[in-house]
Amino acid sequence: MGKLIIDGGERISGDIRVQGAKNAVLPILAATVMADGTSVLENCPKLRDVDKTDLVLERLGCRVIRSGNTVTVDTRGMCDCRICEDLMREMRSSIVFLGAIITRCGKAVVSMPGGCPIGLRPIDLHLKALSELGVDIQEEHGYIKCSASKIHGADIHLDFPSVGATENAMLAAVCADGVTTISNAAREPEIIDLSIFLNSMGAQIHGAGGNVIAIRGVDKLHGARHTIMPDRIVAATYLAASAATGGDICLRGVNPRDMDAMLYVLREMGVRLRCEKDKIIQTAPERLKSVHTIRTMPYPGFPTDIQSPFVALASIARGTTVFVENIFENRFQNVDELIRMGADIKTEGRTAVVRGVKELQGANVVARELRGGASLVVAALAANGTTSLSGVELIDRGYENIEKYLLECGAKIRRE
Repeated sequence: MGKLIIDGGERISGDIRVQGAKNAVLPILAATVMADGTSVLENCPKLRDVDKTDLVLERLGCRVIRSGNTVTVDTRGMCDCRICEDLMREMRSSIVFLGAIITRCGKAVVSMPGGCPIGLRPIDLHLKALSELGVDIQEEHGYIKCSASKIHGADIHLDFPSVGATENAMLAAVCADGVTTISNAAREPEIIDLSIFLNSMGAQIHGAGGNVIAIRGVDKLHGARHTIMPDRIVAATYLAASAATGGDICLRGVNPRDMDAMLYVLREMGVRLRCEKDKIIQTAPERLKSVHTIRTMPYPGFPTDIQSPFVALASIARGTTVFVENIFENRFQNVDELIRMGADIKTEGRTAVVRGVKELQGANVVARELRGGASLVVAALAANGTTSLSGVELIDRGYENIEKYLLECGAKIRRE
């Protein structure tokens, strides 16, 4: 348990090379178990959730070696099909191992997943998709027990374009007998990254990134080498940190095309942006402008994962911004902490009305979940005075050495 001490009021300006994407690397690490061999993943961020995923792989019998930002997974010694309860409770994304382990072993046993307390996030869509592929599913005493003598292709329609359900269906279908189509599939760039990795392992996936994904099952997969895509949410968080402080920043190793909705809002708030192939250069005004309404939506809409840092931005913008959260019902846990810093925010249900104030004040605040913690970092950097932010271990789930990158860009920040 640690805390960040942030002396606000310094402009965040400089260059940052953006880390690999948390939401891409976790399902790709899960996918490695389907090959009886070795896979090499480059640009893997050093995150708590990645460490936990590596531990899942090791407990399944795989050998995991990290060297810098390269992770090598040798699955030839895999000897188990069960994920223990303690790891499932810590990390909700471990549910994506279901499809991968079933493909490798023909059975899987996991407990109900945990993760950040931002909403119910039911896994019924995951289980329905697997069931349509011929997987028998039994739920007993908090455990999900899956088995399949043979997975067969199927036409799967998702009632909601869930990223996790799309990933699980893809992982289960790549070695199925026949063709699988997933309609109303999630379109996130991380889905495309997973499909690129799976195809490099020998899968036949077409249409990832669109509404319909078609998968022709193959007999087996082999190990592969892959570079993890950049983290668009981390990139937008650093843009928010610089914008909140009136700074100039250059992000390298990014894909601006994946960030259209976020960049559009930043432009509406008054920042100037120049986007190149793998670079974003931002210049912020002295004070930001409000945006009338920001609604979170599945990709390519505005991402729920960046809503919290943008609430912090809006809290110091000129005017009023309304946020409508359409994905998770409990995404405003950061609001009470922002109010402690002087923000003027009213919430009702899934809506937050943010009236910008001239300045925030440093305070003792607590991160209660990953993205809410990032929003408090953004607020603290812009605040007058010193902020003590505890719960940093939650921020470490998704941000690699956040204080290091901010320190290099002029922040007065330290970890205790």
